[in-house]
Amino acid sequence: MEAKHAVAALGALAHEYRLGIYRLLVEQGPTGLSAGAIGEAVGLAPSSLTFHLQNLHRCGLIVQRRESRSLIYSVDFSAMDELVGYLTENCCAGSGDACETVCKPVAPAKTGKRRKVA
Repeated sequence: MEAKHAVAALGALAHEYRLGIYRLLVEQGPTGLSAGAIGEAVGLAPSSLTFHLQNLHRCGLIVQRRESRSLIYSVDFSAMDELVGYLTENCCAGSGDACETVCKPVAPAKTGKRRKVA
């Protein structure tokens, strides 16, 4: 992941409503929620909700699909994993064995960089 993409994703999450929407969608898992259900849960009018959903979608944090006449939104879990991996890839880089108890390194990512589990 490039720093520019990480900044955009973190910027999208740096808003109370967008963070709330994202966390709600994480709870729902891959099945996601309709736009109407999201709006009800977070208390946003449709026009405001659309603005926030588009922001999260543009950054690649959520995906949308059409089911009949509804748009269903869900978290792109691979994008979330990539962002967390980017943030923690150098966790405890100079501390040697102490790192094992803090961030538990996992197998290298496809890019060959060291990934961590938060």
